[in-house]
Amino acid sequence: MRKKLSGADVINRIGNLAFGKANDAVKLVFLDPESREQIDKLDLSMVSEVKRGSNGLVEVKLINRIALLELLAGLTAPQTQKGDEAESFFTAMDRAAARLNAIEA
Repeated sequence: MRKKLSGADVINRIGNLAFGKANDAVKLVFLDPESREQIDKLDLSMVSEVKRGSNGLVEVKLINRIALLELLAGLTAPQTQKGDEAESFFTAMDRAAARLNAIEA
């Protein structure tokens, strides 16, 4: 059974993703197809999409760090009134989603 995450846990995870390294994603691109067992050892939390073409070409799409930083800024900004935490969270999520959609469009 999974442990219930607190708001601080979520903020820490977003921060880790926003400032994390993508080294293992690069290793994935250069990984020999016969070495698939090594994939389990890679930290692919920065990867949002992987495509392998019929010619063996690998395309890796990473998460949007700018959207994560904006979300993090919105979540950690000082609150003006008590009880606005949920509203602030959803506003930050809406802004990040809108920017992500604009970038992908």
